Amino acid sequence: MLRTWQAVAVALAGGLALDAAFPPIGFWPLAAAGPALLVLALWGRSLRGSFVIGLAFGLAFFVPLLSWVLNVAWYAWAALAGADTLILAVAAIGQRLLLRLRPWPLAVAGWWVAVESLRDRWPYGGFPWGRLVMSQAGAPTQNWVAVGGPYLLTFLIALAGTCLAWLILGSSRSRASRRALAGRALAGRALPAAGLVGAAGLALAGPLLPVDGGAPHTPTAEVAAVQGNVPRARNLPDLLRADTVTANHTAATRQLAARVRAGTAAAPDVVIWPENSTDQDPRANPYVYATITQAVSAINRPILVGAILQDPTRNAGQLWRPGVGPVQDYVKRQLVPFGETIPLRSFLNHLTSLPSLQPVDFTAGHKAVVFHVGKIRIGDVICYEVGFDGLVSSEVAAGANLLTMQTNDADFELDGQTGETLQQLAMARIRAVEHDRAVVVSSTTGVSAIIAPDGRLIARTGLWERAELEARVPLRTGTTLADRLGGWPEVVLTGATLAALAWALAGAIAERRRRRTPADAPPADVPAAAGPS
Repeated sequence: MLRTWQAVAVALAGGLALDAAFPPIGFWPLAAAGPALLVLALWGRSLRGSFVIGLAFGLAFFVPLLSWVLNVAWYAWAALAGADTLILAVAAIGQRLLLRLRPWPLAVAGWWVAVESLRDRWPYGGFPWGRLVMSQAGAPTQNWVAVGGPYLLTFLIALAGTCLAWLILGSSRSRASRRALAGRALAGRALPAAGLVGAAGLALAGPLLPVDGGAPHTPTAEVAAVQGNVPRARNLPDLLRADTVTANHTAATRQLAARVRAGTAAAPDVVIWPENSTDQDPRANPYVYATITQAVSAINRPILVGAILQDPTRNAGQLWRPGVGPVQDYVKRQLVPFGETIPLRSFLNHLTSLPSLQPVDFTAGHKAVVFHVGKIRIGDVICYEVGFDGLVSSEVAAGANLLTMQTNDADFELDGQTGETLQQLAMARIRAVEHDRAVVVSSTTGVSAIIAPDGRLIARTGLWERAELEARVPLRTGTTLADRLGGWPEVVLTGATLAALAWALAGAIAERRRRRTPADAPPADVPAAAGPS
């Protein structure tokens, strides 16, 4: 058992290691190291001490992971990182109880699923950043999301971590035993070692899974993403900024059209503009309407435009057709806290001007929308909606054979940070594998990308540059096993973990009663953890 200061240091190291598994560092094996170090820090702690360890781990993880939110407001950063840290700290008490169980490596792996399930829904409607699964884009493990969805891969990554902790703890116990009986010490290490090899081997077996849904005669489409770039200065008037952004995307689309006419680029079947490619309602602003019309006419193809619609205020993907104009809208369903909606608005009015910058909360949409463009069926999600399992899967269930993510990352990149856009890109790559669909990511400032159904980056842009991407992608209509299972892996894993937690709690209470001293003496604390032998 570690001393208190040692346990806190290990927890801090675990949080920092887990942060490094995500972009911009993106060293994916560290996603298992984080859970392993958290187990070592919690081993033998009291319940109160477990809360402190959870706080240390959570702060070391969420504060740097979400540091890009500082570009919006320091209190938004503090609120999101603080809320997620508090959730993890309270939940760490539950993990400490699970460490009492003999099969604790399995139970603690399920604990990670249960905690992510909670954070996906609360606070502020959920904020699904920092899920273990989303660190695995491009890793050998990623194909598991096509089998059991994101929660299964989170479980497998966490299981590899808990088995690593089991081996370390088993080895430390074995050193003491070795003096008495060398053979018993070796046996004590053999089972944890086998568990680690099995768990890690299972997770890394992703490339062997038969998840590629490609067929010889799958139809294809030429798709384009336009990144028009935006002014970086925050002090530009809102109207000028909105006009400039729309003009930039129109100019980039005209440039693509010129390349098509010159024969140096293929004519796209559809063009994707990013979120907020116009910050004004085109129907209410003749200049913006005319500017977008010019772009649609120049390329002579449908364009999916990111627009802010009014009465009520909505963040939408709007399909424009040549010679017709806007014909169909998808309205963003999951709104950004402290961005499109202001939680605690009356309280924040006393601290900051942010509520006045967004005086009216956006109105959320309520349904999936599939845009029909010839043989293409586009399922759109806007910005951080890509992190919510149900929103993306609902577009596939509605018939989408191509997924798009429109995003505006400019506000989060002003100080040179790349965490938000790269973390979001990793989510889009995981979604491509999960649903066996190509994904087009279109951003105002970068990174825009075209992603193959196996998660590969076919094309991508840099940051703060004007660019046009094109690629031919398959239009797949099949469903993965993950699509067919839906939310059941989450339900089963979370339910089993809660049942294990209830069993561990009942055992702790019963043991406490057995060890209770006379009434005038203080009760005994929860005993030290007893792991697998």
